[in-house]
Amino acid sequence: MKQCRSRPAALLAAALLAGCAATPDAGKPTELGASPWAVQSTQPGAAASQASGWHHLAFPGKAPTKFSYSRKDGRDAIAVLADSSASMLRRKVRIEPADLGSVRFSWKVPELIAGADMTLRDADDSPVRIVLVFEGDRSRLSARDAMLSELARMLMGEEMPYATLMYVWSNRRPPGSLITSPRTERIRKLVVESGAKKLNRWLDYERDIRADYERAFGEAPGALIGIGIMSDSDNTRTTVRAWYGPVRLGGSAQAPR
Repeated sequence: MKQCRSRPAALLAAALLAGCAATPDAGKPTELGASPWAVQSTQPGAAASQASGWHHLAFPGKAPTKFSYSRKDGRDAIAVLADSSASMLRRKVRIEPADLGSVRFSWKVPELIAGADMTLRDADDSPVRIVLVFEGDRSRLSARDAMLSELARMLMGEEMPYATLMYVWSNRRPPGSLITSPRTERIRKLVVESGAKKLNRWLDYERDIRADYERAFGEAPGALIGIGIMSDSDNTRTTVRAWYGPVRLGGSAQAPR
């Protein structure tokens, strides 16, 4: 596997969606891209061949989470196993701000990660994450984030994304809470599920992308340029399983649930 030249912890946020920092897991992209889950996770009206745009991306210095297609409770799903690991299944897209609508997703989580706390650098793990990546006015980056982005470009050949919005399941924070990444303020996590009450069942969501972005970042969104699913347990050194239903980008969103 190709490795980048430096692996400082501060670059994990930049590595999250940077091309050089993440290397396809051999054999998996074809399998996952051809799956019914991937076909259902393409944009409305897109050719089914675009499903192959989903790639399993591994982060430098991190053991990869295992992703595989599965039929779970009659649903097409991606099964994940994070064993002291972190990686992402990602697809590049481009949806202009005027065309942003909803994102629909579902997941099933049998158990939370003991000790996980997304406000802390050393405990920033989650059994499930839906990841949305946006363009924006990079002149508005703080000096620290501009420096991180430039360092990522030099080391990995791709700048840190301008903004990343994640939908997450928190151990304790109530739904609706916003969490800023302990590594960079350009990653904001919106809690859509909390605690253990709804474990081991399928949960379905529809979110208004524009409304959630504006609440998280306090500004209008740029173009949506990437979408992904991510399960990680590398900081807590634990093992977690989960299943994701198809991730669908659609038209006008209903009120968040």
